[in-house]
Amino acid sequence: MHINNTFLPHTDPDASLAFYRDVLGFEVRLDVGQGTMRWITVAPPGAETAVVLYPPAADPGVTQDEQRTIAEMMAKGTYATIVLSTPTLDEDFDRIAAAGAEVVQEPTDQPYGLRDAAVRDPAGNQVRLNQARLSEDPAGQGA
Repeated sequence: MHINNTFLPHTDPDASLAFYRDVLGFEVRLDVGQGTMRWITVAPPGAETAVVLYPPAADPGVTQDEQRTIAEMMAKGTYATIVLSTPTLDEDFDRIAAAGAEVVQEPTDQPYGLRDAAVRDPAGNQVRLNQARLSEDPAGQGA
């Protein structure tokens, strides 16, 4: 098995498309629907796994109260997260921040061996960027 798609909600399909395509450099694989009821599938060029940007209100099983809760969580950036990996974290972060993405966390060296940063996409989803650090201490005890 492998991961085929993962889903992130959008509140504005055009803004989400511009972020993932124009800022992150993802390719558009599918764009179906119209208006705010669009499902847009994007992915890094050559990647098997894709992200489907979807309208969260389109699910008929979600009540109006649940829709309000989802909207509140999206506005706070606590509803959905995607974690991306890059060998050029600082350059990518600078480019994404310069494009106007809301910065959640500047690039930071973490004690568990990653350098990471975070921004929010136009819908409020957290987009974390990770870069593995080279360590002289493979056990992670002192690097």
